[in-house]
Amino acid sequence: MEGYLDIIIRCVSVYFFMLIALRIFGKQELSQLNTADVILILLISNSVQNAMVGTDSSLVGGLIAAFILFLINYIIKKWLMKSTFFGSLIEQKPEILIRNGRSDFKMLSKLGINSDELSEAMREHGVEHIKDVKLAMMEIDGNISIVTTDQNQFKETHYKRKHNHKNLQGEN
Repeated sequence: MEGYLDIIIRCVSVYFFMLIALRIFGKQELSQLNTADVILILLISNSVQNAMVGTDSSLVGGLIAAFILFLINYIIKKWLMKSTFFGSLIEQKPEILIRNGRSDFKMLSKLGINSDELSEAMREHGVEHIKDVKLAMMEIDGNISIVTTDQNQFKETHYKRKHNHKNLQGEN
């Protein structure tokens, strides 16, 4: 039983390390994944596997590790829904990129969004000119949402940001 308690402690430690790492590296890392991101995720999972299960490579050890990860994730999601303080520690907040046709260059720079990417997000939302943007936000999931001043525009779009600034894709 002592070996399984060790697996539980290791899993909790690795989970919180990954949670903190994702918080530090930001929401750009959570948007649409490219090849390098997938490779990073695979390498991280491989590198932390032994940190979670130690020398126990048994089926039971692996199942306990997986169960603990699911359980921690479930508990954290419940806490995020109930506690604004806990949510503010774990999750990023949405950031304003454009307000009333004026770009927030400091925020764009902080988030690593260049003018080409911002223009592409606007085009994905059917907006030609920045003056027509009432509000543009970088959402907590890495998406850029845009509200226009055009009252007749009913087109709903979904712009998914890739952090490598290549091959940006939107979903309608």
